[in-house]
Amino acid sequence: MSARLAKLLPFLESLRGYNGNLLASDALAGVIVTIMLIPQSLAYALLAGLPAEMGLYASILPLVAYALLGTSRTLSVGPVAVASLMTAAAVGNIAAAGSAGYAAAAIVMALLSGGMLFLMGCLRFGFLANFLSHPVVSGFITASGIIIGLSQLRHILGVEGHGETLPQLLQSLAEQVAHFNTVTLVTGAAATAFLFWARKGLKALLLRMGLGDTLAGFLAKTGPVLVIIATTLASYLGDFAGHGVKLVGEVPSGLPAFALPVFDPGLWSELAVSALLISIIGFVESVSVGKTLAAKRRQRVDPNRELVALGAANVASAVSGGFPVTGGFSRSVVNFDAGAQTQAASIIAAGGIGLAALLLTPVLYFLPKATLAATIIVAVTSLIDLGVVRRAWQYSLSDFIAVVTTIGATLLLGVELGVLAGIVASISLHLYKTTRPHIAVVGAVAGTEHFRNVERHNVITQPNIISLRVDESLYFANAAYLEDYIYGLVADIDGLEHVILQCTAVNEIDLSALEALEAINHRLQEQGLTLNLSEVKGPVMDALQKSHFLQQLSGQVFLTHHQAVKALKADEIEPYII
Repeated sequence: MSARLAKLLPFLESLRGYNGNLLASDALAGVIVTIMLIPQSLAYALLAGLPAEMGLYASILPLVAYALLGTSRTLSVGPVAVASLMTAAAVGNIAAAGSAGYAAAAIVMALLSGGMLFLMGCLRFGFLANFLSHPVVSGFITASGIIIGLSQLRHILGVEGHGETLPQLLQSLAEQVAHFNTVTLVTGAAATAFLFWARKGLKALLLRMGLGDTLAGFLAKTGPVLVIIATTLASYLGDFAGHGVKLVGEVPSGLPAFALPVFDPGLWSELAVSALLISIIGFVESVSVGKTLAAKRRQRVDPNRELVALGAANVASAVSGGFPVTGGFSRSVVNFDAGAQTQAASIIAAGGIGLAALLLTPVLYFLPKATLAATIIVAVTSLIDLGVVRRAWQYSLSDFIAVVTTIGATLLLGVELGVLAGIVASISLHLYKTTRPHIAVVGAVAGTEHFRNVERHNVITQPNIISLRVDESLYFANAAYLEDYIYGLVADIDGLEHVILQCTAVNEIDLSALEALEAINHRLQEQGLTLNLSEVKGPVMDALQKSHFLQQLSGQVFLTHHQAVKALKADEIEPYII
């Protein structure tokens, strides 16, 4: 196998040394993920406002595409709650839910998202994941989980409802709650209660019944399938349709037909921004999950290759009648815990979903939508992490502002504006902090050559020297702040002769900052003071040597801050120049 081919198809690398034991582990994981994916696929299609079969279609070919190109051996790709919600929000502005145009627009979303991801991967834009901070992602997913859960209450109650924001959903539910359907409510509430209990209680019950840990764990994961079977059977025998319960209805049997999405420049341009947001959010979520699981086995995930793989998965979803997909946290963890060793587990899972689409769809006719809503509600509770607000408040004001802004904007304005608000808040706060860099007056720690903040440590200072440590690169946005800080500081100190800037943390000085340093040097010189630099990094020194600043500098550039203080303290300017 050539190294080039292995790089293009990471799946081939995982086949080295593949044997029967690995196949058995992958097969078991594939079966478990299949059991989990069937109800999830149907439920997330419902969440996206799409026909149930599109959820199955989005769980077949995309799994294969990612398995061949992805660098994570355990990431499981398919429909996820947040991407489904974002799809519904974007496509709902284009066409009415349930219409052919709505489904066609969702397919176009998958194609656009796939194309964008693939292009970003080819351009090696994996670093884009760094532009979404953890507080923003956590806040967005938490708020999305709340919106998703509330949006499914209408299916639990059996009432009409609408809305993409918290106020709209609450108002809609308040207006309709009096018209709830009793049979639907009992079905949905029972399904929700069972699924919550099954998360932990089912395995414990099976263990008490004498089953082994492995078998009990496997059967415990079939909770969603069990509730689907039970409620479908109850619906069939109890004539739920006659009692006004909304059912999934007819689901076409068979594998998806391959077709190119509709080409409509106007439609594509309307969906482009939404597709980009889904792409970035999905990529960040996938890479986070993939890296976490890979680290447990000392494996590596390549963000740029992940972009390509996720792009291919979304294109595969589009040409097979699906909607946007990404790596799911819950199913990936289940895949990992079930013992998946290679991407073959995902291919096996895709085969299982394909068999379900061929053989099981007729029985889905009687499946209550309330059951799928219960599946969604239970699934998204794991996404809601309100504790992130408290943790951010305790640790960082800027992170707290970012997470609260993201949660608030998502709940009040919708998912797209929510994530945009979070990104803008994070970047704005970062830029604001860099415009006001931390500047510390430092002194020598007794008996050492180390210098520390005079406000934090008991240090030695010199009456004729003020030593400043600038903890930020200097650029146009903070140059004026540095000027004002130094002018204000030196004005209040009598007997001052020298100012030393310790540049340990300065990685760059741009032209605006250079002009500010020139102005500082000139003004200090007018006051009979010298400006000196210490511990200037090589690249910064290279840049300064290209200017006239060093020739005009009233003081010197010293290799270490200790040397600078020693020389200036004794009034003996020794040749410590770099």
